Order: sequence, then C-alpha cells, then structure tokens
Amino acid sequence: MNLSVIVLAWNEARHLSRCLESVQSVGASVLVVDSFSTDETLRIAESHGAEVVQHPFVNQASQFNWALSQLDSTVDWVLRLDADEYLSPLLVGEIQTRLPLMDTQVAGVYCGRRMTFQGKLIRFGGVFPIRVLRLFRKGRGRCENRWMDEHIKVTGKTEDFKGEIIDDNLHTVTRWTAKHNGYASREAVDLLNLKYRFMPHDSVAALSTVSQPGIKRWIKESIYARLPSGFRALIYFLYRYMCRFGFLDGPSGTAFHLLQGFWYRYLVDVKIAEVERYMAAHRCNPIEAIEQILEIKLQSTSQDIDQ
Repeated sequence: MNLSVIVLAWNEARHLSRCLESVQSVGASVLVVDSFSTDETLRIAESHGAEVVQHPFVNQASQFNWALSQLDSTVDWVLRLDADEYLSPLLVGEIQTRLPLMDTQVAGVYCGRRMTFQGKLIRFGGVFPIRVLRLFRKGRGRCENRWMDEHIKVTGKTEDFKGEIIDDNLHTVTRWTAKHNGYASREAVDLLNLKYRFMPHDSVAALSTVSQPGIKRWIKESIYARLPSGFRALIYFLYRYMCRFGFLDGPSGTAFHLLQGFWYRYLVDVKIAEVERYMAAHRCNPIEAIEQILEIKLQSTSQDIDQ
C-alpha cells in the first residue's frame, strides 16, 4: 500500500511540524503544496522529508485538485490534511492496520473531525465530531468545485474509521477573524451561485445518502439558504447554543459559537446583500458585482477551478 498525504500550506510555520509529525508513523509520503509562504514553512516541510511544490492559490478546491495531479503514479491512497490539523493516535493505528486490508471495492474512508478554540475542545453545539471523507483511493476521489466548505467526492463504497482528525489552530482571535472574513467572501460566492447559477453547481447534497456531509449540505442548500437573510444566522446560533447545549462548552465555547455560529454567518449575509445592492445599482451580473465588492475574480479563475 502506497499512501500519500497532501497538505496545503501558506505561512503555516506555527502548525506544520505538529501536522507532519502526526503522520510519520503511517509510512506515507507527504506532498506540501505551498502558496508562496514568506515564513519558515518551506524549511520545516523539507526538514520533515516532505516533497514541496508551489502553486498560486485560488481556493482550497482548485489547489487540492491540482495537487492530485502532482502525485506519483504508484500512489494507491490519498489523505488530505490541513496544516493546522493532526491525526489522533487511534486514527494512526487504523490507517496502519486496516487500510492495507481494505476491500478493493472501497473507494473512500470517513473519519471524525473535532475542533479546538482557544485551547478548548468544542464538545457541544451539535457541531463536532463531524464525519469527513479525507482518505480515498487515488483516481476514485476529487474535491467538489466550490469556493468554500468543500468535500471530497468518491465513486464507490465507503468505510468508517473511529479515529479522528483534530483541528487545533494556535493563532490569535485576531488572525482567526481575519481568516474567517475571507471565508465569508467565499461562502457568499457559493450562496449567490445557488441563487443566480452563474457557475456550475457542484455539491455532495443528498438525502438519499447515509453520509453526514451529504445530509448537512442538503439542509444548508434546501432549507437554510431559503430562510430570510440575517435572521437565519440568529436561528442557527440559537439552535446550536441553546437546543444543542453549546453553552456547556464554557467561556471559550461561547466565544466560538457566537463567532463561528452567528458572526461568521451574519457576515456572509451582509456580504451577499452588498453584492446584490451593487447589482441593482449598476445593473450588472453577479460575476461583475462579486469582483467589485468581494474582490474575487471568477472569470479569470473558473478554468483553474475545473482543472
């Protein structure tokens, strides 16, 4: 079995060593795809024996799909990790013992994913652990063509591992909010596309599947997206914080649920409203308005996303 780990990185010197050390014992090759970092990211990656390639960043989906094209033909399985994530010991053990014996009909493997915020593991709110497909056979999986919240789609059967990927970002809240401001612009693009269909719509949404990502995406696109703008962010936060006991996560959890469950989603809606006001005032299409308001160039990058 030949496993390759793909890690997308940009200025990830604070996290990269931890990420790469967590995969060392699974006997995998590592490909770090760097978006021209200006810190010690490249040196750290090379010191851990990773192969490093650099490629201009458009979004996560296009960067990851490009990375797939860079893998050696001998690779059998692919594992996707973000630089601020690491594998739990249980997941490491399952990859070591179960993956080599996997039925050839199995195309992908689901595992759990948890997140920490300000050093605290988020346990309530109905958010974590979520099931994600991050491990798949090369040639049988590909990332959705989306600007935000992208998932791996596979053709074939899937299996489940009990181990987890831990997302533990060590940056300050200032960095966190700046990062999520950018995420909000990308999320706005996807929701605007759901309404105006100016790009191909690629989604794992399905009620007919047993996968958690497919069901959650269906709820988001078929129910959440149709609720009144702004109001839906408040409803979602109250559901997480009150109905799913998010308040039990303590002060750090309260900050997380407020910021990620309400502020972020409200910001997305504010950005959508701003784009639509620009469209009405200038009588232009969504692509032109998105470029002016969100500073995202869809026309020049659409070909890159498809590749």
